[in-house]
Amino acid sequence: MTEAVFVAVVALRLLIPLGIPKYPLPFIIAALLLDGVDQTIFQAVDATSVLDNYQDYDKALDVYYLTIAYASTFRNWLDPDALAVARFLFYYRLAGTLAFELTGVRALLIIFPNTFEYFFIFYELVRLRWNPARMSRGLVIGAAAAIWICIKLPQEYWIHIAELDVTDEQAANPWLLPAFLAACALVASGLWPLRSRLPPADRTPDLHVDAYIDRPTSCAVTPRRDMNAILSVATAEKVLLLATIAVIFSQVLDGIRASSFQLVIGVGTIVTLNAVISLWRVERGSRYGSTVAQFTAMVTVNLAILGAGVLLRRTAGVSAYLPIADAAFFLLLISMVIAMYDRYRIIGNLSLDKRPRLRRRLRDMRQVAH
Repeated sequence: MTEAVFVAVVALRLLIPLGIPKYPLPFIIAALLLDGVDQTIFQAVDATSVLDNYQDYDKALDVYYLTIAYASTFRNWLDPDALAVARFLFYYRLAGTLAFELTGVRALLIIFPNTFEYFFIFYELVRLRWNPARMSRGLVIGAAAAIWICIKLPQEYWIHIAELDVTDEQAANPWLLPAFLAACALVASGLWPLRSRLPPADRTPDLHVDAYIDRPTSCAVTPRRDMNAILSVATAEKVLLLATIAVIFSQVLDGIRASSFQLVIGVGTIVTLNAVISLWRVERGSRYGSTVAQFTAMVTVNLAILGAGVLLRRTAGVSAYLPIADAAFFLLLISMVIAMYDRYRIIGNLSLDKRPRLRRRLRDMRQVAH
């Protein structure tokens, strides 16, 4: 029973975030809620083998779904200011998570709070009723700062410094929930009169993000056709991102004998080879028709790379540094992130080409309003 519950929860934490790119708000909230209750579920079924290492497990899966959310910003966010803030917040938290996994110092998690997650939700909430491009740079940065100071710092202190659990505290102090609801009602009543100051809505709410964005007419997107597609900032970012994720997950998965340095070298090699093979495909006129097709192609390529690596090691008489199950997991994870990053970045760039027209529309709207 315990093992079945554990597998089910982990499967949900891996599968739910896959809906974020097209339905960002409901799926990021679902991932957030599951992240908040999984420890309680494990305690209910006495999953002690998991709870002994819960923080490492939790932070690794947090990084997984936040990476998908970050990749989706390339696809869905048309505002360069919001993209820049999101990138900073994501990598700032990623650096803190890596430092925590390597040192075990919990205070690092309050120094590097997970502001990206709530900033992502804020942006998607705005999108439900308004065009986010209407937000000024100051408003975007101010929103991130308010989330950081007013929401995330108290939350990170509660979880990682005070090490308190909502379920335990509620059981010990039954008045906490009514007090919290009363406080929320008080804040809502104070903010309600300010609704008249909000600008008029641009649209009716729609949870499907493509309802608001003009996409390229063809789903078959083409990467750049030169060596800059390999020796580029994008390739360097993929190496940095995936190497960091690999090191974080290596602290959770059992049986890994590879050092962090060896993982970084291995991931960097795989990412670079993927870039070379993708360029070769483009030169032959091949294009990926969908994200699933690109992911399948990446898995096939990386299986071949993995097979070649295993063959070389066996020929040299050296045992593998990764158990086969862990190697398969890393292969799927690397393939998924590369496919999402490459495809969403290109689609986002094609959508950004429409930004001058968008600016003209917004300017015309403001002139009419005045």
